[in-house]
Amino acid sequence: MARYKPIDTRPRFIAVDLERQLLPGTFEHALNYLIDHRLDLSRFDARYKNDLTGASAYPPAMLLKVVLFAYSRGIISSRGIERACTEHVTFIALSGDSAPHFTTFAAFVSTLGAEIEPLFKEVLLICDRQGLIGREMFAIDGVKLPSNASKSKSGTRVDFQRQADKMEAAAKAMLARHRENDALAMEPTLAAKDARQIERLDREAAQMRQWLSDHPADRKGAKGKVIKSNRTDNGSAKMATSKGVIQGYTGVAAVDDRYQIIVEAQAHGTGSEQALLMPMVDAAAPHCTPDTLITADAGYHSEVNIKALAQANRPALIADNQMRQRDERFKDQAKYKAQPDPLYDKAHPKKTAGHYRPKDFSYDAEAGTCVCPAGKSLYQNGANCNHNGHLAVKFQGALRDCGACTQRDKCLRKPDTTKTRQVSFFYGKTPGGEPNYTDLMKRAIDSERGRALYGRRFATVEPVFGNLRYNKGLDRFTLRGQKKVDTQWKLFCLVHNIEKLAHHGYGQ
Repeated sequence: MARYKPIDTRPRFIAVDLERQLLPGTFEHALNYLIDHRLDLSRFDARYKNDLTGASAYPPAMLLKVVLFAYSRGIISSRGIERACTEHVTFIALSGDSAPHFTTFAAFVSTLGAEIEPLFKEVLLICDRQGLIGREMFAIDGVKLPSNASKSKSGTRVDFQRQADKMEAAAKAMLARHRENDALAMEPTLAAKDARQIERLDREAAQMRQWLSDHPADRKGAKGKVIKSNRTDNGSAKMATSKGVIQGYTGVAAVDDRYQIIVEAQAHGTGSEQALLMPMVDAAAPHCTPDTLITADAGYHSEVNIKALAQANRPALIADNQMRQRDERFKDQAKYKAQPDPLYDKAHPKKTAGHYRPKDFSYDAEAGTCVCPAGKSLYQNGANCNHNGHLAVKFQGALRDCGACTQRDKCLRKPDTTKTRQVSFFYGKTPGGEPNYTDLMKRAIDSERGRALYGRRFATVEPVFGNLRYNKGLDRFTLRGQKKVDTQWKLFCLVHNIEKLAHHGYGQ
């Protein structure tokens, strides 16, 4: 029978050279070398005023190393980072066996807002010097993640006012009922339970009144429309995702296509991707050349965005919702789509048209005639009508035909007040008008070269989000407030870029 040496994994005291635990070629070695020898951390000195009095502070370099390494291992909570600094030898090596308290890590991360942007740019500069940024194409995309906020505490000021009124009314009703029962032989436990319930309702109503007082105006979106606020984190927003509605933020990244370096990262409390395109393009502009191509999916498409890119002479390929329908390569895509789950699908069923539409009319452009679904001829009352820059031919039914028609309910939206049906057929655009930038973009992206360039977008940006979300464990933001969430998002993107440096032998 074979015999083997025993393997003992019980705790023991071992003399360890901490510096040698950071092996060359690893992320932690590149991180340690980068922070110690290449990054300017003098901006952190302004945080402390203990040169003459006060206790010594933990070095910001050490805290930054530990936090970034923890994020690379999927450890986000400050308590988890503190525990790792006492149990994991790599954390012990990076922290110099100092084991700071979890509140030290929490305070350091939550106050990094002013320093994270310069650090991010310094790492980008090093990536550029290493030849990791090609500047041929920047792919922009975003991911919606839940935040440390309660979805149930969202609403407008009118909603919160109504909730506070209901709570106060319920507390008054319970108090009145409690006084009526004082004369009865009521159990002490029930009386105490009612008292606690009244106290809770009064406390929540007071908190809501205080929030209304601190926020005298409703939160508004980019177009001035009132959007829901959140009493837990007013910077977050409700967002529709493939997994349902979440309360959170959108983390947006602009990724270079050579080695997938993140050149710009921002977090915003909105689910509208259209409003995020130009801020990302403007922020990434210092890293662009005149020939750098900007690509984004259909969520960022709008006439306003396409026009702004064209006027800025920025080469771009932004997909529209009908791009795949126009591409013959996707003609069979429907058969590969999974059937919707009836227990999960929350989409409203598509409504069929209740009235006759222009396509239901028989129109002969050459003869200039139009026949309605009831078989009656309409007369032409306009041949070059301008509708928002588009030319159209207009037809109108005769009163003798429409008045006695049995299909008025299906033809007219208001058959009681509308006398006759009118219909228009569009055939072109008004000459000399402003160019339609969406049509220009469609022609560019539908060309053979456009499809080949845009096809690189998916392979550029999606692996980055796969690395951050699944390899690094970023499934939610743990901080509150747009600035703090933006800091946390940039920290994760910083980890991704440093990891790219490590993979290319930086610091060996």
